[in-house]
Amino acid sequence: MTTTNTLKTVLLLGLLSAILLVAGEALAGRNGLYMGLGVAALMNFAGYFFSDKIALASYGAQPVTETENPEVYRRVAPIVQGLCQRMGLPMPRLWLLPEESPNAFATGRNPAHASVAFTVGILRLMDDREIEGVVAHELGHVLHRDILISSVAATIAAAIMFISRMAFWFGGSRDDEDSGGGNAVAAILMMILGPIAAMLIQMAISRSREYSADEASAKYTGTPHELISALGKLEDYSHRIPMQASPSTAHLFIIKPFTGQWFMRLFSTHPSTEDRIARLEQMR
Repeated sequence: MTTTNTLKTVLLLGLLSAILLVAGEALAGRNGLYMGLGVAALMNFAGYFFSDKIALASYGAQPVTETENPEVYRRVAPIVQGLCQRMGLPMPRLWLLPEESPNAFATGRNPAHASVAFTVGILRLMDDREIEGVVAHELGHVLHRDILISSVAATIAAAIMFISRMAFWFGGSRDDEDSGGGNAVAAILMMILGPIAAMLIQMAISRSREYSADEASAKYTGTPHELISALGKLEDYSHRIPMQASPSTAHLFIIKPFTGQWFMRLFSTHPSTEDRIARLEQMR
């Protein structure tokens, strides 16, 4: 992992701990503070070691192996293996998302524990050359070691959004800090600030990472044309077939999932598809 991503990961986990402590105190006083401390320790552990599994499980990901989803495996495994050899990466685990909207993402804490997931829709839409361009982009994230920060951010953002909902439903009132009751004002603040905090965490993920992964795709496939064609299709069909995606995990995907919900735009960590294609065009 790069030094920058190491620092970002530490800061994000620290921010998660602080928010959980404040939330616990706001919701249940001193007892809640202690509870928040325990939850923070648990979330830090889960965020580092299991954030990829959490993200995959949230979309009902199915393994792609020679025995599970063999048809998909026979199609995509040779593409992934060829690119991994060129990029000097170990073979990632492959997953299928039962989602018609075309998209894909990579996750994991390091190249040795990486996963690449495809939706059913993207495999139906793309030809093999376009799939290669998409896979090379996702492996670019693995190569640049930015998959951990993306996975951790997804877990943290989901936790903060859950806390804000807890504040809405369970925020009460108390006479003093020892009463064990919740503070209604603090709970309301958590309800308001929770989504904002999640958005700020998403912003910690630099948009430049998408440009870098696009460049890796052009470099290791030998042409930017494959990804240009894929991005054009993704931009078009993601609007035709909206995706049921959470704002907390939207940054993982190769293209921002379109849901028709206005607040998803607040969580965007992707540059516009037009800008990405224009940059790739300059590499022709």
